[in-house]
Formats: sequence, C-alpha cells, structure tokens
Amino acid sequence: MHYITQFIDLFLHLDKHLHEIIIQYGTSTYLILFLIIFVETGLVIMPLLPGDSLLFAAGTFCALGSLNLMTLILLLFVAAVLGDTVNYSIGHFFGPRVFEKNYKYLKKEYLLRTQSFYEKHGGKTIIYARFIPIIRTFAPFVAGIGTMNYGRFIVFNLLGGFAWVVSFLLLGYFFGEIPLVKSNFTLVIFAIIFLSILPGIIEFIRSKFKKN
Repeated sequence: MHYITQFIDLFLHLDKHLHEIIIQYGTSTYLILFLIIFVETGLVIMPLLPGDSLLFAAGTFCALGSLNLMTLILLLFVAAVLGDTVNYSIGHFFGPRVFEKNYKYLKKEYLLRTQSFYEKHGGKTIIYARFIPIIRTFAPFVAGIGTMNYGRFIVFNLLGGFAWVVSFLLLGYFFGEIPLVKSNFTLVIFAIIFLSILPGIIEFIRSKFKKN
C-alpha cells in the first residue's frame, strides 16, 4: 500500500518531484530521466511508469532553463529506441511460450490486448503504441515474439521513438510555462494521462460491442 501511495504521489506532483531531482542531482538528472524512459519501454514488467507526463514535465523545465532541450531530445530518443530494442529481443528470446503460462509479473491480458492491437494496425503499431501506456511497453515484446522481422521493426522503432519523445518534450517546452497550465499542472498531467489511454479505452469499448 505504501508503494502505491508513493506511485500516486509521483503522478500528482510530478513537477515538484522532478524539480527536487534537478536540485539534488544536477546534471545527473539526465541519466535518471534516461533510465526511467529506458526501463518503461525496455522492461515488459514495468508498464506503468509515467512516460508521457514525465516527458511533458521535463520539457517544461527545459523552458525554465533547468534542463537543455536538445540534450534531452537526443538522450531520451536513444533511451526510447534502446528500450524498445531490448524489449523486442526479450520477446524474441522467450517466443510464444509466454502465452502458455500466467507469469506473476507478465499479465497475459496485456499481451493479448497488444496482440489484438497489433493484428489490426500491423507494423504501425510500434509507432501508435508509443502514445498509449501499457501497450507502449508490450508492443515491441509482442513484435519480437515472431510477428515482425528486426529490419522492419527498427524502422518503426526509430520513427515512433522520435515522434513520442519530441512531441511531448516540445508540448511541455511551449505550453508548460503558460500561467493557466502552471496553476493547474496536476490537472494537465491527468489530462495527458487520460488522452494517452483514450485510444485503448475506445478500442476496448469497440471490441465489447463487436462481441455483443
């Protein structure tokens, strides 16, 4: 319960926590952000890290001069691409066996949902998934299981990683300092999270209607 409370607090006060990290760790903040983005995209058992909102908040601090925008774009783009590559490799290594058992830290429902999403959108799933929490983490894993060769995967990986990192950093950079956004930062973060998961919600509702 304590860890859940801490996780919720991280979401609600992301701007405050990032500010504290910048003050305490200085330039090492770049490494911390790199690791968070890498872990969220690279480790299939960590799908709930705040990637979208973290990028937005980091972009805001770039506008304040606390972080360098171009440095962050480069580093976090590399982190996102490396993360998906590692995730793909893990899926390739484990193969279809992952669908045969219910692993403690690997929810089968997430895998099946991602596989369904992948079957509908094909290779573009790797790009679309960047903007959808949970599916973002599972898409390269499913691709690695055998549905996409690596040469094709890396193209979508590069395009999706660049689009995701740059778009959210620039959103934070240009809009994070607007007084209305600053005074309602928590609501903005919730809006980002909601908009991020909205495609998944729509897809879930549509699949329910199809079954009925």
